[in-house]
Amino acid sequence: MQAKQDALIEISNLKFSYNSLEVLKGLDLDVPRGKVVAILGASGCGKTTLLRLIGGQLRPAAGHVKVEGKVIHELGTDDLYEMRRKMGMMFQQGGLFTDISTFENIAFPMRERTNLPDELIHDMVLMKLHSVGLRGAYPLMPSELSGGMSRRVALARAIALDPMLIMYDEPFSGLDPISLNQIGNLIRKLNDALGVTSIVVTYDVAESLKVVDYVYFIADGRVVAQGTPDEVRASTDPFVRQFVDGQADGPVAFHMPGRPFEGELGIA
Repeated sequence: MQAKQDALIEISNLKFSYNSLEVLKGLDLDVPRGKVVAILGASGCGKTTLLRLIGGQLRPAAGHVKVEGKVIHELGTDDLYEMRRKMGMMFQQGGLFTDISTFENIAFPMRERTNLPDELIHDMVLMKLHSVGLRGAYPLMPSELSGGMSRRVALARAIALDPMLIMYDEPFSGLDPISLNQIGNLIRKLNDALGVTSIVVTYDVAESLKVVDYVYFIADGRVVAQGTPDEVRASTDPFVRQFVDGQADGPVAFHMPGRPFEGELGIA
């Protein structure tokens, strides 16, 4: 990984729980400027929770998230909103507003966060849609878009205000192979063309390794492995191999920890 002074995001000893359920147990990682970084792990390992902590939606129990050298959970309301203006988010399943058109979905953050005239918003929306290959779809409603098109519109909305950071929450899930490849290529091309930093949270190892610069694997609330795509492919680490190869047996257990099954069923 690059030197720490090049990091846009610094995460140190990050801990977070949902009531008694510990999700993050001392997470440490850095995200360098201008790179595409993947956060990989099994469902429920805390990937989406990590994005919410970066965006300030959640407060850690311990440790911190720094963005541009500022501790997110220490920011006041105005400073937090100002920081969020610099972040774009592509939600799971796209997260488009269903009752307004594709055009208005992209225009929404521009209208909410700027005082730009309608003429300029019109041109900017078409430019963002053009960048994801969907300029001709601007009058369509979300219900008229395919799954892959919805993700691309969501991506256009994520870059609407030219953020410094784009976060992708499971961008590949539920897509056919063609749409999946399109989204992966767009993530890479837009990151390089716009000079932004990207975090891709996913469990799709094969697709993420095609487009990212660095990979972190999360399990049991901590980073358990990391490396470049080539290092990940060549790794002999048991966790990495289980995840990359989709093995049923390995460090990641199928069953969530709990009391003995017989006790749960009341069997003596």
